[in-house]
Amino acid sequence: MSAAELHTLTGAYALHALDADERAAFETHLAECSACTEEVHELSATAARLGLAMTETPAPAFKDEVLRRIATVRQDPPHVTPEPVTTAVPAPRAGRTRRATRFALAACLAAAAGLGGVAVWQHDAARDAEDRAAQARGEADALTRVLAAPDARTTVARLSGGATGTVVVSRQQNRAAFLATGLAAPPGGRVYQLWFDDGGTMRPAGLLDPARGTEAVLMDGAVDGATGMGVTVEPAGGSAQPTSNPVALMNFAAA
Repeated sequence: MSAAELHTLTGAYALHALDADERAAFETHLAECSACTEEVHELSATAARLGLAMTETPAPAFKDEVLRRIATVRQDPPHVTPEPVTTAVPAPRAGRTRRATRFALAACLAAAAGLGGVAVWQHDAARDAEDRAAQARGEADALTRVLAAPDARTTVARLSGGATGTVVVSRQQNRAAFLATGLAAPPGGRVYQLWFDDGGTMRPAGLLDPARGTEAVLMDGAVDGATGMGVTVEPAGGSAQPTSNPVALMNFAAA
């Protein structure tokens, strides 16, 4: 395996997706490559925080049901496809490959926390589609930087109806991310709105998608001196100040 190929394995290594030979080769490379070491650390931290925020405890009967179905479902035979004819191309430069890998992992992690894809390429205006795609990539990258920040602090709270809210704050990045799991849909014409708590004064920090019960978003604006956050149900489009009792009030974890 070439050095350029080894640079592309940081994400798979962080997610424990390499076979034994690949893992051994990559760990040898890791001992000599500080850039890959830093990238693996960041991606591992991000995956761990996403797992903490989005996990749910399965029902007690879930394991028995899975085992029962395994015994009754016939396994498909392996599907073998002919190997395509390939032509030799120059190996990509390590730096360029590493940047492409980081962008792909950022997009995948954001999609796993519930951001989802934005079908901008279906629009007739290509320029508008490119702008929206660039904005989505920027938001996904900023979200990943908060989740992977070495100073990130996490607070988890149970919300009404069995939902879970998680806020991750990085003072170094001066940003915060909110991850919701299992939120019930708000009433028609209403949305969940996020707020920064600036010493008792609530500052708007973005809206959640009312169609998604599970979502990860970068909160709008800088954290600055905020000590906590809140979630309320507001009219579509949001409000300048809260107009309903909070669904959640969460203090930020101490640095």
